[in-house]
Amino acid sequence: MISEEPIILLVDDSKNDVLLMRTIFERNGLRQPLQFAFGGDEAIAYLQGDGPYHDRAQFPLPTAVLLDLNMPGKNGFEVLEWIHGQPAFRRLRVYIFSASNRPEDIERAYDLGASSYLVKPRNLDGLMHLSKCLIAWLKLGHFAPLTGGSGSYASASVGALGSHSNGAANTTA
Repeated sequence: MISEEPIILLVDDSKNDVLLMRTIFERNGLRQPLQFAFGGDEAIAYLQGDGPYHDRAQFPLPTAVLLDLNMPGKNGFEVLEWIHGQPAFRRLRVYIFSASNRPEDIERAYDLGASSYLVKPRNLDGLMHLSKCLIAWLKLGHFAPLTGGSGSYASASVGALGSHSNGAANTTA
């Protein structure tokens, strides 16, 4: 299935951050509502289609994942490692979206297969700009089928932004 509107799964343990991101992404023209997972365990359940996430019409597989690193339970590194260990999600683009700008976190994220690493801006203007750019980029990207969880199809970005610059295998055609 080809999707013209990106489906973004935001994984964050802060409900306040999630509400803020929903508002900002909507104001920047994202027609498809953001999908949310509150923490790493919930993100994996969403991607697998487990429990309340079994209905892919209501919880479609994402085009991209915005993944926080510092969360209780499974942290972002563990989720990233899990995603890249699943053959069905090899095309899924995972953008780390963290307050951390520590070089060791950035290097570890890329080593585990992150498509990009975005540091959360410290002010509203920066967050508005970042979300506007990300939405525009995802809308410009080409999308390829992604199978996952229960074997259903959704879209995954395979644009240049999602290509790995760290020597990891690149799945773009």
